[in-house]
Amino acid sequence: MISLPHLEFFLLILVRVSGFMVSAPIFSLRNIPMRIKAILSIALSLPIFHMLPYQAVEYTSAVDYAMLVMVESIAGLIMGFMANVSYYILSFAGQLIDQEIGFSMVNQYDPITSTQVTITGNLYTYAVMLMLLITDLHHYLIRAIVDSFTVIPVGAVKLDFNIYQLMKRFMVDYFVIGFRIVLPIFASLLVVNTILAILAKVAPQMSMFVIGLQLKVFVGLAVLVLMVMMITGVADFVFREMMSMLQETLPYLGGS
Repeated sequence: MISLPHLEFFLLILVRVSGFMVSAPIFSLRNIPMRIKAILSIALSLPIFHMLPYQAVEYTSAVDYAMLVMVESIAGLIMGFMANVSYYILSFAGQLIDQEIGFSMVNQYDPITSTQVTITGNLYTYAVMLMLLITDLHHYLIRAIVDSFTVIPVGAVKLDFNIYQLMKRFMVDYFVIGFRIVLPIFASLLVVNTILAILAKVAPQMSMFVIGLQLKVFVGLAVLVLMVMMITGVADFVFREMMSMLQETLPYLGGS
C-alpha cells in the first residue's frame, strides 16, 4: 500500500506531466478527449514515479503544498507551450503566402485550435504535423518531459521571470523562419509584378489589374506545387526550433 509521502511525490509528477499534455504539440489537440489525455498523463506518470529516486517533499502547510502543485503544473504548461508555439510559424507563413497569392480573404475554421486559419496555413500545419508523427518526434516530446525530472527534480521548480528574453529571441526566429518559408512565393510574384509593370507601360490599354489577379493565382499555385518538395525542410526548421525552445526553457524553470 502506498504511503502518504509517496502519494504526494506522485501527485507532483502527475501535475507536471498533465500540464505538459494540455499544452504540448499533438497531445494538446482539441479533438482528443480530456479523458484520453488524463489516462495518458497517469500512464506516463507511473513509470516516471518508479524510475525516479524518492525524495521527500518539503512543505510546512497545506498552502505550501498547494503552491508546489501550482508551480509544477505551470512548469509543465510552460514547457508544452514553448514547444507548441513553434507551430505558429506555419500559420504566419501560410497567411503571408495567401496574401501574396490573393487567398487571404478565404479563411477556414480549424476545429483543432478553434481559430480562423488561411488555406495554405492549414496545409502547412497538417503536413508538418503528419511528418512529426511519421518521424516519431512525439517520442522526443515524451522523452523531453521525462528528462525534465532529471534536470529539475520534483518540488524544485523555480520560475524565472526573465523567460521573456527567450520569447524575445523566439520572435526574431519567428519572422526569419516564416519569411524563409515564403521566400519562393515572394521571389516568383516579384518577377510577375515586374513583368506586369513593364506591360502596363508598353500596352497601357490592357487592364493589368484583371490580368494580374489571374496571373498571380496561377503562378502562386504553380510555385506551391513545387514547394511541396520543400515541406521536409520546413518541418526540419520547425522541429529544430521546437527542440531548441524546450532545451532553453529548462534553465528558466530551475534547471542547471
